[in-house]
Amino acid sequence: MSAARKRVAVVGVGTMGSQAAWRLAARGAEVVGYDRYAPGHDRSAAGGETRIFRSAHFEDSRYVTLLKHADTLWEQLQQETGRELRRLTGCLLMGPTDHQQMATVLQSIAEHDLDHEVLDAEALAKRFPQYRIEDGDAAVLDRRAGFIRPELTIQTAARRAEQLGAVIHRYTTVREIVPVAGGVEIRTDAGSERFDTAVVTPGPWVNDLLPDLPWEVDIRRLVSAWFVPTDPEAWFGEERPAFIRTAPTHCYGLPSPDGISVKLGLSQALHKPAGDPNQLDRTVQPEELEIFAELIGRYLPDLNPDPTRLAVYMEGYTKSSRPLVGSLPGAENVILLAGFSGHGFKLAPAFGDIAADLALDGTSPQPIEFLSTLGRTEA
Repeated sequence: MSAARKRVAVVGVGTMGSQAAWRLAARGAEVVGYDRYAPGHDRSAAGGETRIFRSAHFEDSRYVTLLKHADTLWEQLQQETGRELRRLTGCLLMGPTDHQQMATVLQSIAEHDLDHEVLDAEALAKRFPQYRIEDGDAAVLDRRAGFIRPELTIQTAARRAEQLGAVIHRYTTVREIVPVAGGVEIRTDAGSERFDTAVVTPGPWVNDLLPDLPWEVDIRRLVSAWFVPTDPEAWFGEERPAFIRTAPTHCYGLPSPDGISVKLGLSQALHKPAGDPNQLDRTVQPEELEIFAELIGRYLPDLNPDPTRLAVYMEGYTKSSRPLVGSLPGAENVILLAGFSGHGFKLAPAFGDIAADLALDGTSPQPIEFLSTLGRTEA
């Protein structure tokens, strides 16, 4: 079927939706996007100034093929728009050598011949003195890694989609998605509109928009915090990699692009339930900062434990930590992408392209069989 004749709605023009709109419009589809706010807003999972891009993967080495596809599309979007959306500064992956995630990282590196470097404690201390590792820890430098600018990326992808002919309805909440004969009806307060297919990327509003979804998406409230180092040269010198520590407390960090502070974040287990996504509690209580102080004291002693900035966002997690990707059961014209479990942004262009594949062709050449694709029970 010709993509040029297909009319596709994109519900939620955020992390995944903005990329899907770009890829659909680039392939000639007639694209109409809907967002309850506007692309690049800070009310869901896309805020916080930076996100990590990496080639090696902790969760499953099969993601690496998708990461390579995303890598190519990151470069393409930057070239098409002339904006620096990603900077490759490397990423240090640290944790106990016997931890499963460190084993998976090394497996993904070996299977896909990724550019990397293994650092022992002495080499790490000399080259990156701002980090402290413990006996039994390993440190791996993923060279094809760095940081992404999330808000700028979403706005840039959405604008590129518009340049290619897409229409985006800002501050327009979708109330209902109704499968109809031969297509889908999108209902808002302004009325309804019919499409051949809908790509639904609702982020933390997935349970509100699709209350009968047979898979649970746990919406969590996450806190990011920024800390000032006492030795800025160590953090903002010639090498300034992002970092991830797997255990005993999973955490990550990125030197800020402004060269002033270091952003820290935590894993799912340390996030509180978000509750109603329309009433997110953005106030960070003092007790929520205790874990950051503990991490700084143990692994990042150069950072001042008093944060200079705090921010609260939301993310959706599935039971398997694998995203929901595919047609809704009984509604083949509704393509859902949801529940990326904290590791979706780096893959966003790839999943946007996959959404375009599914919406236009009904299948994708990308290897997504291992994911929690819809139409089968989540593992």
